[in-house]
Amino acid sequence: MAQSRKLTAPLPKVELLRASEERKKVASTQVLRKFRQVFNAVKSHFQQVEKKVGIGGAQIWALSVVHNKPGIGMNDLALAMDIHQTTASNLVRSLVKQEMLLVERKGPDKRSVQLYVLPSGQKILLKAPGPFSGVLPEALKQLDLATLERLDNDMEKLLKLLAVEEKAAQIPLSQL
Repeated sequence: MAQSRKLTAPLPKVELLRASEERKKVASTQVLRKFRQVFNAVKSHFQQVEKKVGIGGAQIWALSVVHNKPGIGMNDLALAMDIHQTTASNLVRSLVKQEMLLVERKGPDKRSVQLYVLPSGQKILLKAPGPFSGVLPEALKQLDLATLERLDNDMEKLLKLLAVEEKAAQIPLSQL
């Protein structure tokens, strides 16, 4: 006795298109939720920092960079934080006003400055929860190169669709 096999007819193109669109909708919703989780983790960390020590996450990060590299200049601080030089200047200006950083001008070029953490800034660093650079940069550092490259390529596609300004890339997350 021959066994009969049940053959299924291929789905019509319209049904395939609907199924594909539904999968795309579900996938985009899942990705959106993951972005929300990332943003909430970042926001929550910076809120904890500010609640615990009274200053923002970018200021803590700047303090920690200067603490680790006493005498660092403004341009090197901006490079270390991957922010625009004017953003670094604004952070430093605020920290100087709060008497947490000292700015010295030594050498022949009086425009160049050297930065040092004052005792009140050191006290803040001791109280501040880490990581000082924020949870997202630290998490990204833990990913393997292939994942980072894939993320970079995929994020590039998303950024093109969003038509974001390039300068937005140099604004610390804690200031968004």
